[in-house]
Amino acid sequence: MHPKVFRDELVRAAEWVADYLVRLPELPVTRPVPDAHRRVLAAGSLPDDGQDLGGLLDFVHESVAPYPTGNGHPAFFAWINSPPSPPGVIAELLACAINATCGMGEHALMDLERGVVRDLAALAGLPTTTGGVLTSGGSMANLLCLATARQWFLQQHGATDGPAYDQAHARLVAYHSDQAHMSVAKATAVIGLPPWRLRAVPTTRDRRMDVSALRAAVDRDRASGLLPFCVVSNLGTTASGAIDTPAPITDLCRRYGMWHHADGAWGGLGAALPELASAYAGVADLDSLTVDPHKTLSVPVGCGAALVTDPEQLRAAFAFRASYLDGDQEWPWLSDYTIELTRPGTRALTLWATLRHLGRSGVTTLLSHYQDLARHLRERIQDHPRLELCTSGPLPVVCFRLRTTAQDSTPSAFHAAVAARLQQRGHAYLATVEHHGETILRACICNYRTTTADLDTLLHEVLTTAQLLNGTHAR
Repeated sequence: MHPKVFRDELVRAAEWVADYLVRLPELPVTRPVPDAHRRVLAAGSLPDDGQDLGGLLDFVHESVAPYPTGNGHPAFFAWINSPPSPPGVIAELLACAINATCGMGEHALMDLERGVVRDLAALAGLPTTTGGVLTSGGSMANLLCLATARQWFLQQHGATDGPAYDQAHARLVAYHSDQAHMSVAKATAVIGLPPWRLRAVPTTRDRRMDVSALRAAVDRDRASGLLPFCVVSNLGTTASGAIDTPAPITDLCRRYGMWHHADGAWGGLGAALPELASAYAGVADLDSLTVDPHKTLSVPVGCGAALVTDPEQLRAAFAFRASYLDGDQEWPWLSDYTIELTRPGTRALTLWATLRHLGRSGVTTLLSHYQDLARHLRERIQDHPRLELCTSGPLPVVCFRLRTTAQDSTPSAFHAAVAARLQQRGHAYLATVEHHGETILRACICNYRTTTADLDTLLHEVLTTAQLLNGTHAR
């Protein structure tokens, strides 16, 4: 390709990106992909002869961009997906051009990754000994940390290989709350635990893990000859934003010789806010923590992090040697700490660029912004006669329901219908969640562009949609 052609198309693409991000709030939140278009995309279309580079931007403009998931829009409240930070967008392009493999060899981006992992750990309130790796997201981070917990436990019991391994592994038991993200169950399945040896611990009415129930479950399993090895707590449940305060769970883990991993994919940095400090008491004593910078920090997807307070335990689980891969033991390759050998440098640079743009004060301001918006939404719901606030928090997710009438169908079916119709209208977007056996509405706030006006639009859409569905008066 001629260098001028490449430069011209880069400039054209940059202008398109800038215009696209500016125009997003004016566009529909989302737009379903027509079945016919979906079939065309999924069929494959490799031409016999190559095409001009200019066709790439035209294809994205006409065939991809018009059908967003919606997470870039300030009125998107369905899942914990944020828009990309501007410095992250730029850094992604730069890192793609450098095209580093941040798993083996020597590269500045590998050392930068070590630095931003330390920055994340400091923001989360973890000790300075903490290390780890960036991952594709929380699911991979949970897998790495649970595999590390298993290796650590078996090592403590002298059972890392042979018959001792087989006998011990067949008795391992892990625990999570009944509000855990489904990636925890996936991770335990991948490391070889059958479903019956993953315990779902009941939660209290505020959706926090019942530590007394956890202790009773561990005692029962130990009495049965099983080997409890790990507890997974939540620093921000997906359903309601509940936080399992780490200290009492860690105390129990220390008493029984277990590993304490916290899934903080969403709320892992909440300890930075003074108003949430009590909920995070004891966070520094965790054994490992999952954080997703591509959620609350708006780093472009996918950028998660597996943080381990003793990183040598992570390395013990994943360091394998080969004659063709001979790393520097003073500066170990990052592939020693994860499943991946080939790893993109985009994660490190996009996170670094976003953190450098924000600074520590900017991070806390951003998190406070989400908390303020959630308070506004809760107040609006409480003030409206047709809406009822349900248990949620303390993180910025708001669960609520419509006060149904005799003309409505069952409450669960009605809320599901309201959410589906609202999504189709395209002015706002939220999801549903199960709450004490009933389907209700759930709004999560994690977009730095969201304002109180967007929240007002959301409630207007909820009430208007309810009116359209049943003909009752709603305003």
